[in-house]
Amino acid sequence: MNHQRTILITGATSGIGESLLHRYISKGYQVIACGRNEEKLKQLADGNPHVIPLAFDITDSEQVCKAAIKLNEIKHIDILMLNAGDCRYIDNAKAFDGALFASVITTNLQSLGYMLESFLPKVASGGQVVFVSSSATILPFPRAEAYGASKAGIDYLAKSLRLDLIAENIAVTLVHPGFIKTPLTDKNDFPMPFLLSSEQAANRIYQGVSARKSYVHFPKRLTLIMKFLALLPDFIWQSIALKSEKNNKNVRNDKQ
Repeated sequence: MNHQRTILITGATSGIGESLLHRYISKGYQVIACGRNEEKLKQLADGNPHVIPLAFDITDSEQVCKAAIKLNEIKHIDILMLNAGDCRYIDNAKAFDGALFASVITTNLQSLGYMLESFLPKVASGGQVVFVSSSATILPFPRAEAYGASKAGIDYLAKSLRLDLIAENIAVTLVHPGFIKTPLTDKNDFPMPFLLSSEQAANRIYQGVSARKSYVHFPKRLTLIMKFLALLPDFIWQSIALKSEKNNKNVRNDKQ
């Protein structure tokens, strides 16, 4: 009798996380759906025995610990998908918003420490840990001090953890999505080239994770351009970025 594979997905109530949930259910997985929205989690689990709803706040270490205890009956997780995150911008660098910066770092990066502490022990040999970061770490963007720093931290965490988990036969996959249409990006007030749907993103992530790739990035027509620009002298990208931000700022001002 084949063992039903189990995946835990954070941020499973919307965006990429929700699309991942449906993708993995369609492939016969048992999905532990994590999020703060209890009502949405109940809706996702209603009538679907393959969904286990788990409501908690990833930024609260005590809640994360209690959530892991609730899963005592589940002895191991095949894939730990760390997808949840936040995106907010520093609109005035001179009047730097330290509280916003700390909040984004806590949600996107510090929370991963809590998740790894509580759930990584359940990932057995042959399992996989997936970090959903961002292609924003390839190049520096205006107003992205908090978001970019948090995602750059995820990149280093994933690459470092990969080295230490080789002996445990646990793979680590780092994901760099481009612009994906989600409730978070719906708030963006600037052009988002090569925008993909959350379903398209989930499909690409599923394929990369299934192949146990160490690095998944998409859409490549965007990420490869960014990687090329990152090889050029800094002043070239700085000129492009500042010109683009000036245009975007004018558009924002016109809308006010």
